[in-house]
Amino acid sequence: MQIMRGLVLILFSFLLQSHALGLSIVYDGFSCLSAVDSNDPTPTITPIQSKFEVIEDAGEGIYRLSLTGGIPRFVNNNQNVCIDSTTAIGYSGIPAIDGLPRQLEFIDATAYFNGKELMIVISSMYTDLSARSNPFLPFTTSSVFALTNTLIMEFNPNLSSFSLKKVLRNRGFTQTNESTNLIAPFQETVLPSFNETARDRPKILTPVSNIDFFLQ
Repeated sequence: MQIMRGLVLILFSFLLQSHALGLSIVYDGFSCLSAVDSNDPTPTITPIQSKFEVIEDAGEGIYRLSLTGGIPRFVNNNQNVCIDSTTAIGYSGIPAIDGLPRQLEFIDATAYFNGKELMIVISSMYTDLSARSNPFLPFTTSSVFALTNTLIMEFNPNLSSFSLKKVLRNRGFTQTNESTNLIAPFQETVLPSFNETARDRPKILTPVSNIDFFLQ
């Protein structure tokens, strides 16, 4: 059995390296009831698919991916799982081209696969579009969150699937406010980690339920 498992791993690794482009892994689930609350994994009844598609083989086990649909959202010690299609993919915008930032339909990701373990990193930007400018109110920019999700999966050759084992999640925060200080007319808040409180640490999440991505 161990010999057969090894042969399957070698064959799969060869196929992935030789015919990677267009290869996808998918997880079928339901959208999140709360679009932006990372602590709420309550699913809706609306089906949605998390899909990673290989768009470039960068060599040495590194791949560029395209993510559509979002990624599974869960919290420790809770069996609920939903697919976060809002913050995981995020927003993008150049004022001269797009006007206001717009929600993306897909986002790039980067992966490393060694034949047994798959690691995927997704970096996205989310904004609440709350910027306001009023002569009678202080100037404040929108709240902008920089999010990084690292997914660690284990390959199951018998099922041709990848089982999600860990998610490392971090949310940063930036915002600018008007200041009455003449030396510094603006006050900029920059927090590399703001998951729950200022200057906290990235979350290490372990799913209770099985979350399996299947080859497609």
